[in-house]
Amino acid sequence: MKNVKLLQTSGYRGIQSMLLLWGFIVFASCRPLPEKSGDFQLLPSPQEFEIRGVSRLGSEEVKSYYLPDGVDLPALGGPLQDLQPADSPDQAQIVGRIDASLDVKAEGYALEIGDRQVSITGKDPAGLLYGFMTLEQLMEDAADQGVNLPRCAIRDFPELAYRAVHLDIKHHREKTDYYYRLMDRLAGYKVNAVIAEVEDKIGYELQPEVASADAMPIDEWIKLSDYAMARNIEISPLVQGLGHASFILKHDQYKDLRDDPASDWAFNPLDPRTYDVQFDLYRDAIRATPHGKYLHIGGDEVQTTGRGSGKSALELQLIWLNKVCRFAEEQGRVPIFWDDMPLKFAGVYRPMFDPDISREAVDSIWAANEKNLLAFIDQFPKNCIYMRWNYSDPGTYGNLKAMDWFTANGFRVMGATAGQTRWVLMPQNESNMENIRSFALSSIDKGLNGLLLTLWDDDSPHFELYMRGIMAFAEYAWAGDKRPIEALKPVYRRRAFGPALADAKYAFIDSLEIPVAYWKNALLADGGNRNNLAKMEAPGTAVIDLPDPAKKGEWSARYAERLNRAKTLLTACDSIAVRIQESKEKAVRNAYTLDVYEQVNELVKFSLETLVALENYDLQTEAAPEGEALKALARLPGKFAGVRSRLEAVYSRTRLLNKPEGYLLDQDHHRHLANQKRTFDWQFLPEMLLMEKITAETANTGSLSPGN
Repeated sequence: MKNVKLLQTSGYRGIQSMLLLWGFIVFASCRPLPEKSGDFQLLPSPQEFEIRGVSRLGSEEVKSYYLPDGVDLPALGGPLQDLQPADSPDQAQIVGRIDASLDVKAEGYALEIGDRQVSITGKDPAGLLYGFMTLEQLMEDAADQGVNLPRCAIRDFPELAYRAVHLDIKHHREKTDYYYRLMDRLAGYKVNAVIAEVEDKIGYELQPEVASADAMPIDEWIKLSDYAMARNIEISPLVQGLGHASFILKHDQYKDLRDDPASDWAFNPLDPRTYDVQFDLYRDAIRATPHGKYLHIGGDEVQTTGRGSGKSALELQLIWLNKVCRFAEEQGRVPIFWDDMPLKFAGVYRPMFDPDISREAVDSIWAANEKNLLAFIDQFPKNCIYMRWNYSDPGTYGNLKAMDWFTANGFRVMGATAGQTRWVLMPQNESNMENIRSFALSSIDKGLNGLLLTLWDDDSPHFELYMRGIMAFAEYAWAGDKRPIEALKPVYRRRAFGPALADAKYAFIDSLEIPVAYWKNALLADGGNRNNLAKMEAPGTAVIDLPDPAKKGEWSARYAERLNRAKTLLTACDSIAVRIQESKEKAVRNAYTLDVYEQVNELVKFSLETLVALENYDLQTEAAPEGEALKALARLPGKFAGVRSRLEAVYSRTRLLNKPEGYLLDQDHHRHLANQKRTFDWQFLPEMLLMEKITAETANTGSLSPGN
């Protein structure tokens, strides 16, 4: 009756308006589907993805959502960050819900895009979030290509429950806002955990002397943990324990806790005060990461002396391990322990890293040495996760056998692969993707709970350059073996930068790895190693010598192989520079990552060009007289200053380059480049030393002196 009354009072114009509205609705509903379809490449791959056609829904039209009472909208960014709630499902472009009976694993979801509406059903809140994350990628692809969303059905879930990325900040810190943006990116690729190796970068309150002046306060860590957890990322701390303890034992007030008084590497596990200090650090780290399930206690690469106690290295480690595992359990955390030292002490370590040793030889080694483990098996904590790390050959029979031994004896096992080990400037070996894939697949095959992607800060490449390895890890830990690596690379470029960069002509990263690897020691004398320079009494002697003008051509003949290699790689760097520039022009997102790659390439080019400039001087032909060659050398220090300045300007947009004033360096047992200077000089030591030598030899002399 109310509608009839409205028609009676509104007259002809009211009827006309309603008829026009009805006509528009009928016309719109009868409008043919858009014919232009797009290419949609999701990362990680969904378990099931069926495209049924093209919807009438453009990315820009997805503006509202409806969720039932009691279901919260997940934390979103990108194209969905401005979503508004609708009063009913009919008014929303996205209708979401949670259904615990959904036939998928935990964190799974079902997503369906119809003609005009998106339906997302999560098995749990994490699944609902990941359904929205997948929709974001579909919307991104549609917008990039100027097409509508696909009509499609997706059913998806992770193969590994725990998919953790290692955030190693022991040698440097990023600016705080970078960590927040990183959590957004990790969530977008369905990474659900972070193991933060904090060392002195937490503002410890119970042992404040340990904290660096640039440490993030506990309150800031809590905020970051809350932010991450809202995106289904659980942050747990890694606080090194028995060994790798230099960040603690370098300080005077802790020196009496050293196992070896002359070394800051390891604690004395027999001193009760060791545990007073370690447990205080654990308490603060646990408070800083309130949502963490785990406490990673380290425990690798250490052998203690026992101080005349008569106890073996394995007994000493188990004494420490039991105490810290008991403490972790009391604090409501599951301890994670690197498993390498018990296996090394028992004599079964070598086969884990030797792909060439036969199965029979591995079995023989275990048959002879397993008794060394079984003798102490009752002392191995059962509440601990034994983390089997292997960064180069995770598929070896010896590695798999070690994992099986722990499992067979009732211990929990988790793997650890790597996206960055000891590589300088950038990850190499194709971002270690094959080994990431291998360990993910073997972890899935063995029914393990999860996998950690370690990203070591030892030689401290820029974190942006870890992203390709992170995305490979996200793919294989979530989806299993759905994409070969060569098919994954263009999807990485597309997701990271935009659809144009999926084309193979923009695939410069693998090409750049080769000159970067050569760059490490290119300016050093034969046998020199960049990592050793800071510890040398006369590091300048480790830098390549300069040509002797009295012995024309001798220098070039001596270094002919090096020079030929440098010229080949310099040509490659020039080509890479062109591809990076073209990539920057075509990229629609993450341009900063390309800026970082560009600076890496420019630094490498400079070192290679320096070798060529030295050769030009050494040969001194009439076409290139000594004066011009010498002038070119004299310009190198100024050119280097520009290269360094530009690199630092780019890096410092996200990174704190220098350690705090007065920061106490430790003994640097493993020669970590990023641990050798308080300033960012560590990144450029060979270049700096060679430029000093060139400056000294060219200043006011007009020639280079022999014997240098």
